[in-house]
Amino acid sequence: MSEQIICPKCKHQFELSDAFQSRFEAQAEQKIRDEFNQKFKSEIAKREEKIRRDATEQWTLQLADLQQQLAIKDKNMQDARTRELQLMKQQREIEEREQNLKLETERLIMEERNKIRIEVEAKAIEAFRLKDAEKDKRIADMMRQVDELKRKAEQGSQQSQGEVMELALENLLREKFPLDVISEVPKGIRGADVLQRVYNRSGLESGTIIWESKRTKEWSPSWIQKLKDDMRSAGANVAVLVTQALPKEIKTMGNLDGVWITGFGTAVELAEVLRVGMTELAQTRIAAVGKNEKMEMLYNYLTGNEFRQKMEAVLEAFVQMRGDLDQERRSMEKNWQRREKQIERMMVSMSRMNGDLEGIMGTALPVIPALELPEDKS
Repeated sequence: MSEQIICPKCKHQFELSDAFQSRFEAQAEQKIRDEFNQKFKSEIAKREEKIRRDATEQWTLQLADLQQQLAIKDKNMQDARTRELQLMKQQREIEEREQNLKLETERLIMEERNKIRIEVEAKAIEAFRLKDAEKDKRIADMMRQVDELKRKAEQGSQQSQGEVMELALENLLREKFPLDVISEVPKGIRGADVLQRVYNRSGLESGTIIWESKRTKEWSPSWIQKLKDDMRSAGANVAVLVTQALPKEIKTMGNLDGVWITGFGTAVELAEVLRVGMTELAQTRIAAVGKNEKMEMLYNYLTGNEFRQKMEAVLEAFVQMRGDLDQERRSMEKNWQRREKQIERMMVSMSRMNGDLEGIMGTALPVIPALELPEDKS
């Protein structure tokens, strides 16, 4: 049976021969194969596209999830680093506060030590100042007494002036040498004013000093011989002339023709040295034989150059000590004023630093009573 083929366009039917059928079948098969291959490739492409699209979407989701996880981890890491930095900062601040507290404590301890040292020095200076003031007061009282006597002497006549100076000399010797017997020269002996009988601490009489005072503007050489005559009449061992007008040979104190000459300001120092020499010779005289010879020795010693040189050395030392004392007093007053300013600045700095610490530490800071206001007891 022959097969017929209908034309798809004109719908004409015609028989298909075997050859034509074979070729047609081949063409149809090829066409079917091509269409299949095309559909297959298209389907493959669609599926590949779908797989690619699905894979892309899944990879995108996974990538987004990984990125989100990474962002979370980065945020957590950043937070952890931030917390670590904050902890490290807090640790440094704590260590710094501890160091500052230690330093401040050491500073406070050092300042307290310095304060104690300054207080001790201030007490020592105050004690020295009181002693110096007491000494100055004594000197001032003596000077006022001398000035008062001088003033009274200047108001009276020349005779009354001499009597005032004689009285001042007598009172000064009696005050400075309580062991000695100070008395007026008997009225029958002219020229001399005061007799000083020297006694040592054992009550032994060591000798006698005769004093005469002169208050005139000019020196008279005749005073020397008159006083030597008075010394022999009174049985004294040493003669001292206290005069306002000194001879040209003597500037402050010295021995002239066997008589000691001095001003009123150095009379006590001269008496001190004379007493030392007389007491020493008195001790030698007790164990020696020959009273007249020893008296002559005493006279020669007290009127000799060796004793005069010792007297001048002692007097120079007294004068230098007095000058040094005045200079030290002026220097100490200057140092006291400077240290008072330093102490005032230290107290102000201490108060300010204590206020800063109270603002930081509050009530944990120990109270320093010296920096607090006094309580109102009313």
